[in-house]
Amino acid sequence: MMTSVDTELIRVLADPLRLRIVALLARETLCTTHLVEETGARQTNLSNHLRVLREAGVVETEPCGRFTYYKLRPDVIAQLADQFAELAATARTAADNKRACP
Repeated sequence: MMTSVDTELIRVLADPLRLRIVALLARETLCTTHLVEETGARQTNLSNHLRVLREAGVVETEPCGRFTYYKLRPDVIAQLADQFAELAATARTAADNKRACP
């Protein structure tokens, strides 16, 4: 069981479209219109996914006139990566540990 990893954040990022959005925002700050063009998703569907990402703290918004730009919060992704790195380090040190069956 992965108790040391943020399972809620993993659930949020498990959706293929949300993961695609995160990958796109890792390269540049984009508005919803750009994200619709890049993903081919419907605007309402995309807005719902962006809301989930925003509520999870993965992205933040930046108003610009009548548009809203979205940018990735790299610290959140780095924190998740650190948690996985710690999990991998634990697995490496425990590789020879084997619990005997009753």
